[in-house]
Amino acid sequence: MDNNNAYSTKVKNLDELKKLVGKELGISKWIEVTQENINVFAKITEDEQWIHIDKEKSEKYSPYKTTIAHGFMILSLASRFSYDTLTIESAKMGVNYGVDRVRFTSATPSGGFVRGRVSLIECEKKDGNAKYKLGITVELKGQEKPVCVAETLAIAYE
Repeated sequence: MDNNNAYSTKVKNLDELKKLVGKELGISKWIEVTQENINVFAKITEDEQWIHIDKEKSEKYSPYKTTIAHGFMILSLASRFSYDTLTIESAKMGVNYGVDRVRFTSATPSGGFVRGRVSLIECEKKDGNAKYKLGITVELKGQEKPVCVAETLAIAYE
C-alpha cells in the first residue's frame, strides 16, 4: 500500500477485523482546518482565546504567526477518521465511546490540512460484538511531526 494515498479497509465481519490487530487500516483524505471552523468551535465550546480567533494578535504575538485550531477540535475529527478508514459490513451499529490516550504534539495553524492515519491496536470479541481500540495519528500536511496521537475506543454490534 502506498504510504501517502488515502485508502480504507473493509471487512465482512468481526472475525476478519480481529485478524487486523497491529495493522494500519487506512489513511483519510486531507481536511482543511479553516478559520471559520475554528471560530465556530471556539464559540460552541466558549473557548475564544485570542490564539484561536484573533488573526491580528496572533500575527503579532503567536510563535506560529497565525491563529491555531483548538487541540480538542482536532481530536473531535477522530470519529470521522475512523469512519473514513474502516467499514465492518456485518455491524448493525457502532459506537465510539472514548479516548484511552491522547497527546497533542504540535499546533494546527488555520488554513492547514490534516488527515488521520488509523491502525487497529486491540480487538476483543465477546457475545457476537467487538470492543476495539484504534490508534489515530493526525498528520499535518507539510510537517513530519503529527499534531495529535490518540487511542480511541469503540464497540461494534453485529
